[in-house]
Amino acid sequence: MPAETSVVEYYPTIKELPEGERPRERLEHYGPSALSSAELLAIILRVGTKDENVIRLAQRLLTTYGGLVGLAQAPFSEMMEIKGLGEAKITQLKAAFELGRRLLVAAPHERPLVKSPADAANLLMMEMGLLEQEHLRTVLLDSKNQVLKVHTVYIGSLNTAVVRVGELFREAIRLNCAALIVAHNHPSGDPTPSSEDVYVTRQIVEAGKLLNIDVLDHLVICQARWVSLKERGLGF
Repeated sequence: MPAETSVVEYYPTIKELPEGERPRERLEHYGPSALSSAELLAIILRVGTKDENVIRLAQRLLTTYGGLVGLAQAPFSEMMEIKGLGEAKITQLKAAFELGRRLLVAAPHERPLVKSPADAANLLMMEMGLLEQEHLRTVLLDSKNQVLKVHTVYIGSLNTAVVRVGELFREAIRLNCAALIVAHNHPSGDPTPSSEDVYVTRQIVEAGKLLNIDVLDHLVICQARWVSLKERGLGF
C-alpha cells in the first residue's frame, strides 16, 4: 500500500504577487475604497507568517471574529493567542480602529443633519454599538436640526435612581439647543426598550416641554440594530 503524502498549500508572499494585486499599489492607484477589508488590514499588518501571506492572515482574522466589528471588540490578550499576531501588530490594529472611531465621532468641520431616527442612529451606532458598558448620551441640535454636539451624560445602568433630568439637559441649556435626541446602548445586544427606558423617556419628554427644548426621540442602540421609542409610541 503506497505511503500517504501530505500536500502543503503554498501562498505567495505579497512581493511575489503581480503588482496589480498588491494592496499598497492598489490603494495608490485606485484609492482605499477599492480595497476589501482584508486588503486594508493587510496594509496595517504588513507581513504574514511563513505559512500564509498577510492577506490570508487578514482574511483569517475577519473570519475568526465575524468581521470588522468583532475584530475591533476583540480583547488584546485574546488576540495575542492568534498565530501570526504579536504585540506590535495588535497595537497597530487597535490604534487604527480608534482613529476611525474618533474621526466618525468628531468631524468638527462638518455638522451632520438629523432628519430621521436613522440619521441619529447611523451617527452613533458604530461607536456605541461597541461599548461594553451602558452609556446615556444626548445628540444636541440647533434650530435646523444640525448636530452641535454629542454629549455623554451617564455611564452605567440606566434607571430612575441614576438619571437626573436636570443633569441630562444641562449641556443643552448651556449650548442654547433647540432640540435633542436621547440615546443609550444595550451591551446585551437586544435593543428592546425596557419598562424603565419608557418611564425615563416620559420624564425626559415632560421636562423638555417645560424647558422649551424639543425631545425628538430616544434611541436604544446595539451593535447592528436600534430601536426608536418615538416610532413605537413609547414615552411620547
